[in-house]
Amino acid sequence: MSNPTNMIKVIRTEKIPIKLWISQIEPGALEQAKHLANLPFAFHHIAVMPDAHVGYGMPIGGVLAAEGVIIPNAVGVDIGCGMCAAKTTLKDINKDKLKEILGEIRKIIPVGFSHHEKQQNLDAMPELINNLPVVKSQFERARKQVGTLGGGNHFVEIQKGSDGCIWVMVHSGSRNIGKRVADYYNKLAIRLRKKFQSRVPLEWQLDFFPADSGEGRQYFSEMSYCVGFALGNRKLMMGNIAKIFRTKTSGELLLDEMINIAHNYASPEKHFGKEVIVHRKGATQAKRGQVGIIPGSQGSRSFIVRGRGNPESFESCSHGAGRKIGRNEARRTLILEEETRKLNQKGVLHSIRGRRDLDEAPGAYKDIDEVIGNQADLVEVLIKLEPLAVMKG
Repeated sequence: MSNPTNMIKVIRTEKIPIKLWISQIEPGALEQAKHLANLPFAFHHIAVMPDAHVGYGMPIGGVLAAEGVIIPNAVGVDIGCGMCAAKTTLKDINKDKLKEILGEIRKIIPVGFSHHEKQQNLDAMPELINNLPVVKSQFERARKQVGTLGGGNHFVEIQKGSDGCIWVMVHSGSRNIGKRVADYYNKLAIRLRKKFQSRVPLEWQLDFFPADSGEGRQYFSEMSYCVGFALGNRKLMMGNIAKIFRTKTSGELLLDEMINIAHNYASPEKHFGKEVIVHRKGATQAKRGQVGIIPGSQGSRSFIVRGRGNPESFESCSHGAGRKIGRNEARRTLILEEETRKLNQKGVLHSIRGRRDLDEAPGAYKDIDEVIGNQADLVEVLIKLEPLAVMKG
C-alpha cells in the first residue's frame, strides 16, 4: 500500500476536496482547481500534482475524474503530448561526438513551425477510420508533420543514466492536428451549452459533452486518434535518431525497450468503485508497476520512474518539473548570462542563444528534485538521467 504522507495539503472549502502534492501553488492555478472541485459532475476529489501551474480552464498538473462527461479543455490543445525514452548500448560519448550527433538531428527533425517537405510514409500514421471529420480534414497535412518536434518546451535530449548507459529522450505531441481537434470541439461545446443544460460558468473555460452523446463519442474518437498520432510522431523521431547513432557511433538505440508515457488525454477508468473519465492535463498515469518518465528542465536531471498506483492521485504523477514563471516573465526577468553560465558549468550542450530562449531556461522551472521528493508516494525512482546535450523546439 502506498504511503499517503507525501500529500502536502487537502482543501475542503469546495464541493469536493482538493488534494495537493505541491507546497506553493500560484493563485491562478488554485482558483482553477477550485473550479474543477465545484463542477457538478466532478467525482470524489481533485488531485493536483507537484508541477502544477496555470493552464486554460484547468491547471496543468491537474487530475479530474468526471462522471459521464468529457471536457476538451481538461485535455488541452496538445492532445497526447508525452515522452519517449530509450537507452543505447553506449556507455560514454564525448562532446565532439555529441555536437556531431546534434547537428545531424537538426538536419532530420524539423522544429518550431517547420515540417517535412515531403509526406512521410503512411505506416508512421495511425489508421484513419470513419467518424473523424477534423482528423480527416488534416490528415494529408499531418503526414508532413509526423516526425517533427514542434516548439515551446518540446525537446530531444541525450543523457547519461545512473545505470551507466547513454539515453535519448524525446518530448513532443500531436502538432497541428491535435490543436485543430481541441479547438474545434471546445468551440462546439461552447455552442452546445444550452443543449446540454450546462450550469458551468462560461468564464471557467470548462465546457463539456456528455460522454454518451454523439458529440462526446466523436470527440473521444478524434482525441484518441491524436494520442496515437503523438506516439507515432515520437516513434518516427526516435527511429530517425537511431539511424544517426548507428551511423555516427558504435552504439544502437534500443527501440524495442522504448518507454512511452502521455500526459494530455482523457481515459475511462474505475476509481473508488466508480466508472469515471479521468482527465490528465500535464499529468501522467502511474499505475502500480507502470514505468514512466518525469523530465526536468533544460540542464537538470530527468527520471525514469515506476508507479506506485496511489489511489489518492487517481494513479497519476507529475509530467515534469513544471513552470515557475510564465514565458513572457521569463524573457523579461531572467538574466541571460546567469542562465547560460549555469548550463555551461554543467558542461551541457544547450539551446539558449538569446533572450528569446529564456522562456525555456532552468530559472523558468521548478526544482525537479523537490518535485520528485513531493511525490515519493506516487512513484519510485528507477534511473536518474543527467543531461549531456539538448535540442529545443
